[in-house]
Amino acid sequence: MSTKKLELEALSIDDLWSLHEEISGILSDRIRAEKQELEKRLAVLGGGAAMLAEAGGAGVSPTGKQRRKYPRVLPKYRNPQTSETWSGRGKRPRWLVAAMKSGRRIEDFRIGEAAPKLRQRA
Repeated sequence: MSTKKLELEALSIDDLWSLHEEISGILSDRIRAEKQELEKRLAVLGGGAAMLAEAGGAGVSPTGKQRRKYPRVLPKYRNPQTSETWSGRGKRPRWLVAAMKSGRRIEDFRIGEAAPKLRQRA
């Protein structure tokens, strides 16, 4: 065993706890200072975009421009077994891909327009 470890083992719980608090304080100060330094470097490299994004919140893109508000998109397709919905945008959900592989058509899952047509035929 090293002498430093023996010295620590000889300390009382109160002494060890005060040493722990002192080390924690020093570490948090150093981490805070390093974070500020990195934020300064990032602001210089990014042209201040990081500061703008921080000030503007979620409505600001990484380039610093205000994001356009998109309208809410209503779902167009529904899984009849679990009532999961999909708006028709983005990647197709797993349940729809599996159903289409089993031979069903995407129109079978359509919400709104498909339902009245089925009622008219019946």
